[in-house]
Amino acid sequence: MLRRMMAVAALALSLGAAACTAEVQDEGEAPDVDVSGGEMPRVDIDPANVEVSTDTQTVVTPDVNVTPAGGDEK
Repeated sequence: MLRRMMAVAALALSLGAAACTAEVQDEGEAPDVDVSGGEMPRVDIDPANVEVSTDTQTVVTPDVNVTPAGGDEK
């Protein structure tokens, strides 16, 4: 359901974008910027203690017999 709604929204946006045109009136110009000084912040981080391990589990699955429409059991 969510995928379908997202697909419909994407389609609507793409159709909306295709329905308009744009003409550049003035190409503009990037501003002159002078950057100097500054310092990165000092951060003291205490990471979380995470333990990772593996475990073996047995999963019981049912036996499934499928009978196709032709009558041959597989």
